[in-house]
Amino acid sequence: MKKGQAAMEFLMTYGWAILVVLAAIGALAYFGVLSPDRFMPSKCIVTGGFSCSEYKITATGVQMKIQNNLGVDATGVTITLNSTGANVCDVAYGPVDINNGADTGLQTYACDITGRYKGDIGVFYSKSGEEVTHTTTGSVSGNIEQ
Repeated sequence: MKKGQAAMEFLMTYGWAILVVLAAIGALAYFGVLSPDRFMPSKCIVTGGFSCSEYKITATGVQMKIQNNLGVDATGVTITLNSTGANVCDVAYGPVDINNGADTGLQTYACDITGRYKGDIGVFYSKSGEEVTHTTTGSVSGNIEQ
């Protein structure tokens, strides 16, 4: 047997084995078995001068407090929660005024939630003394808590 032929047979044999392993991993990922969302912790993040001070995901909706960390009072604050897929949610809270360092109080955004939830938060506000409306975004995700 020539060296070239031996090398080619070696590569073909192990190449097929690697291809089968990659196909199996691809199938597991496609069907959600290897989905990283299943292993990720719950989180609530809002950028641009606001933060989630508390949150909870239940079967009837999402409860959360949004805190003003802008350094100035915020006026006309409207908070939206949107999601698609199995857990459709499209609700809003506001407009309200939130003093610097204060929060909205515990607000419930009513949705029917099954399984893991992921939603987008939108915060629309004006800084005290300004007429311009600013926008910042965030997200909330996690499993249903009892």
